[in-house]
Amino acid sequence: MKLYAIENNDGLPKREKKSMQSKKTLDDFELTPFLKKMILFASGGPFLDGYVLVIIGVALAQLGPQLNLDAHWSALVGAAALAGIFIGTALFGYVTDLVGRQLMFTIDIIAIAIISIGTMFISSPMELVVMRFLIGVVIGADYPIATSLVTEFTPRKYRALSIGFIAAVWYVGATAADIVGYFLCDVEGGWRCMLGSAVIPCMILLIGRWGTPESPRWLARKGRVDEARAIVQQLFGADVELEPEEVKETRYSKIFEKGYFSRMIFVGTIWACQVVPMFGLYTFGPQIMSAFGFGAGKQAILGDIIISMFFLIGCVPAMFWLNSIGRRPLIIGSFAMMTIALAVLGVFPNANIWVVVASFGIYAFFSGGPGILQWLYPNELFPTEIRASAVGAAMAFSRIGTVLSTYALPIFMDNHGIGPTMLVGVAISLLGLVVSIAMAPETKGLTLAESSSVNFKH
Repeated sequence: MKLYAIENNDGLPKREKKSMQSKKTLDDFELTPFLKKMILFASGGPFLDGYVLVIIGVALAQLGPQLNLDAHWSALVGAAALAGIFIGTALFGYVTDLVGRQLMFTIDIIAIAIISIGTMFISSPMELVVMRFLIGVVIGADYPIATSLVTEFTPRKYRALSIGFIAAVWYVGATAADIVGYFLCDVEGGWRCMLGSAVIPCMILLIGRWGTPESPRWLARKGRVDEARAIVQQLFGADVELEPEEVKETRYSKIFEKGYFSRMIFVGTIWACQVVPMFGLYTFGPQIMSAFGFGAGKQAILGDIIISMFFLIGCVPAMFWLNSIGRRPLIIGSFAMMTIALAVLGVFPNANIWVVVASFGIYAFFSGGPGILQWLYPNELFPTEIRASAVGAAMAFSRIGTVLSTYALPIFMDNHGIGPTMLVGVAISLLGLVVSIAMAPETKGLTLAESSSVNFKH
């Protein structure tokens, strides 16, 4: 059976073209209860990522003395999960494009639960580093799985909102970790409960994800058109038509071909510039808050919770601004404000505590736009057969920077202080601004076929 790419509709037979014109496509209908449920449980991966990456920062307050962790070991522990995410996203994004989204969507959560339980029983610094690396691998795998599945099901006018919701839940997970850590930090052996507590959301997510169907777009790209149409009609009714898709094999090398490679450089760079300072702040949040005068223990964790709330709040208006003012203006304006806020912290490290909170709050609030676009852009700019691979590759690209910076942060802060540490963050955020001005495309209102076409120009 010969299939056609959506962008080639002008070449379709008249009968098929007429059928498409009289019916809605996956890009055109409203959100259904099924879609809302899928988006909710797809956000579990980012929730667990935020939870697992932040809970270690709180747990280290107990683990540090117990395992005799010096700055070197603390840095390795912080970087291990990010190194795992690098492997997980790069490898399993490609696997997801090969074997499908639905199978990986379930298996991944089971693996996270098992590793979380295992982490409760570590007894040496090396065991902790290994377990943090493994949990990073499986959490990293969930990003390309979940976001590609949601993108391929969601109509275009809700795409920014749905991916924005998923991105926002990262901060929900991070805030939840801080709250759990706040109540367990004075409990003897509380670190075990902190690191093992991720199994609870895993069980909830496993129940919610069970029975999720395969992506019809992916099935169509693999030539399984009858299966794809059956899913579309079962979920959305006979008045929704599956867009014709040309059968194409999954080739990882395609993301490096002309037209797509520049997109990969852009997405990977803005992703790195958004997450490198943010992960440093979250992984070593209590230590950074103490360096700015918040005290230690619960007081520093409380400061971390306040800033985490600003990260979360910033995602809410950004979800709607993406469709009103557009992708390109939002990412440029956001990086500009983030750079200014970090500059204040770097130049005035001894400022009044309220100035510190306000500056972190402004940085966190305006991180919402880039925080959503780091997920949205790769899903919009790459076609179905390499969408998950592209998300994984872009995230892996960004994690090179996060691994190095998270390892270096505690050592650099010990040697140079908090002011110069913040100025490094300024340079990173400024790079994101420059790259966005030069390369950020506008994909607002486009179908996935239009935005992912190699011929698309902003």
